[in-house]
Amino acid sequence: MRTIKIVVAYDGSGYHGFQKQKAILTVQGVVEEVLAKLCGEAVVTAGSGRTDAGVHALAQTLTFTTNGRIPCANMVRAAASLLPSDIVLVSAEEVADGFHARFSAKWKTYEYKLLVNKHDNPFMVRYAWQLREQLDVKAMNEAAQLLLGTHDFSAFRSTGSVDSSPIKTIYAAQWQQRGEELIFRISGDGFLYHMVRNLVWSLVQVGLGRRSSDDFAAELKAQRCEFLNEPAPAQGLYLAQVGYNEYPLT
Repeated sequence: MRTIKIVVAYDGSGYHGFQKQKAILTVQGVVEEVLAKLCGEAVVTAGSGRTDAGVHALAQTLTFTTNGRIPCANMVRAAASLLPSDIVLVSAEEVADGFHARFSAKWKTYEYKLLVNKHDNPFMVRYAWQLREQLDVKAMNEAAQLLLGTHDFSAFRSTGSVDSSPIKTIYAAQWQQRGEELIFRISGDGFLYHMVRNLVWSLVQVGLGRRSSDDFAAELKAQRCEFLNEPAPAQGLYLAQVGYNEYPLT
């Protein structure tokens, strides 16, 4: 029995999220169907985490066990002709028994993409949150720096979250601007349901001048429903990286 680790990238626009569900098109369901053909047996994968409908991934990690003997390099090449064009098998490698896409992960990095423009870019409707108003990026970064370290993120957890600890450690959080495009990049040892999208929405309120950094600091100490908050649109979110070694702090 072999344990295989694969990394897939996908456009989540046409799927009802990552996690497999009966009679519903999901990324995991499609990937497992293709892996079953390649391995010659039913395959059950474990993902590093779930992504919601419309959310994308640059590097989602999955693991599975198989008796199939197809070499990992051949798996990548063969998958290219079997997977739909909006899912790509980026890499495959054999790993030690017991390695698990979710439980072995040390950290994750998410990116959120915003466009500030005069009118919607039709080619980015599925890939960014598009806003008309200018944002104060400096103020947003000042607020984002408050996220560093270990906090109770209960206030930024949406209803429907699995029962997990709200205590998370954030290693990096920063906005970068490239013309009309703004990218928020955040890395941490774990994230709650809708946590990144809720954080983005609050940080945008800071950028719009509707809240201050002090307001945001108070939100970090609050409990859910103690202040107005909602998830930023799903299409701007990307799972960018999953790390299995300690986070590189330098």
